[in-house]
Amino acid sequence: MPRPILATIHTPALRHNLERARRAAVDAQVWAVVKANAYGHGIERVFEGLYAADGFAFIDLAEAERVRKLGWRGPLLLLEGVFEPRDLELCSRLGIWHAVHCDQQIDWLAAHKTQAPHRVFLKMNSGMNRLGFTPERFRAAWARLDALPQVDEISVMTHFSDADGPKGIAAQLAAFDEATRDLPGERCICNSAALLRYPDMPATERGDWVRAGIMLYGGAPDYPERSAADWGLLPTMTLSTRVIGVQQLQPGDSVGYGSTFVAERPMRIGVVACGYADGYPRHCGTGTPVLVDGQRSRLVGRVSMDMITVDLTDLPGAGFGSEVTMWGRAGNGAVLPIDEVAQAAGTVGYELMCALAPRVPVQTEAGD
Repeated sequence: MPRPILATIHTPALRHNLERARRAAVDAQVWAVVKANAYGHGIERVFEGLYAADGFAFIDLAEAERVRKLGWRGPLLLLEGVFEPRDLELCSRLGIWHAVHCDQQIDWLAAHKTQAPHRVFLKMNSGMNRLGFTPERFRAAWARLDALPQVDEISVMTHFSDADGPKGIAAQLAAFDEATRDLPGERCICNSAALLRYPDMPATERGDWVRAGIMLYGGAPDYPERSAADWGLLPTMTLSTRVIGVQQLQPGDSVGYGSTFVAERPMRIGVVACGYADGYPRHCGTGTPVLVDGQRSRLVGRVSMDMITVDLTDLPGAGFGSEVTMWGRAGNGAVLPIDEVAQAAGTVGYELMCALAPRVPVQTEAGD
């Protein structure tokens, strides 16, 4: 039989989280962000759950092709724009809208031969200092695009650097508003953090499109200040496995490589079929939470390539074959938030989702 580790993608949870984004977006249209293979979930696996979105956003043209092959005929947005001139040919053929964030992309558009003008999203660098035109150069870039016959409609967009923290969005929003004042076209402004944390934002500032990313996959954009449950979000990925061995420890006995954990009392230790080769973070140390048969326990010792050891001492009913939930929803309905596990590893839930290893079997949970 196959090794007892499994990732489950929860379609009903995807639908729920998308509806949560819609309620937060009020009258704006919602991009379902499916970059990084839908945050590690798999584009084909999330498509049914996110089909009610107004459009799909990504960074890779191959991802756009996959969405079109699934039968999607609505808007697609290339968030970082094209990477070379010939990418524009595929944008023309598949009807892909794309970001424009630098002069080179405008030059490529000016030289592009197409019968169908492109819909572009001109990006402003309002303070993130990654991609985009500065506020001082933004209107000149807009004028260049507006003069091109290769360009149809121009939308404007920006990306907040601190929507999830105390610095907030006020300064970036003010810069964006000032530089785009009186410019026509739709606006694309809010990410998950801004959408959830600023519910009273006027519709004119929220924009015509919002980009729902991490919230669709059941992660809180501002954990640990707020949890996914605080935001009314459900986990969309469960990583589960089973206990494949049990050891009895006496005081002074150690566990695993480096003997980093030493028992101070008699203990029962469960050996679990999961390791860093499955995408579970090696940096998770003793105390990282797990669920055993839906009850909270903890990891002890080091994470190795294929195995993890967990504490069964206070779970007398647990043993060989017990279900172990590394993150997500256990069989009894208990939930271990992926953000909590990520915090123990010194990272964020995004990384754990995206790091799921190819060797882990994945199933999709259907349902209403």
